[in-house]
Amino acid sequence: QVQLVESGGGLVQPGGSLRLSCAASGIPFSLFTVGWYRRAPGKQRELVAEITNSGNANYADYVKGRFTISRDNAKNTVYLQMNTLKPEDTAVYLCNTGNRVYGPYWGQGTQVTVSS
Repeated sequence: QVQLVESGGGLVQPGGSLRLSCAASGIPFSLFTVGWYRRAPGKQRELVAEITNSGNANYADYVKGRFTISRDNAKNTVYLQMNTLKPEDTAVYLCNTGNRVYGPYWGQGTQVTVSS
């Protein structure tokens, strides 16, 4: 069974940093595009960043220059390094993968709270 588990969230002050991890089992992350999404209170889920199987990354405009997505295929894990965090970044961050045949697969999410 495919499982995605996010970790690394927490409470941080504005301007701080966090590193999120998405660890997968039952699926070879190396063969799939993996995306980080977030869902803020009262708002629709939105794409934050994604990384393809070849290592190409795409970012939402509001995180460019602040967030970096990367992957470690040996650990079957995708990371999201978040710097210069803002209060509006507060949300549940979720990991997603899949293609036309398999999935979509979602993790349970990890809470990120940016507050002074």
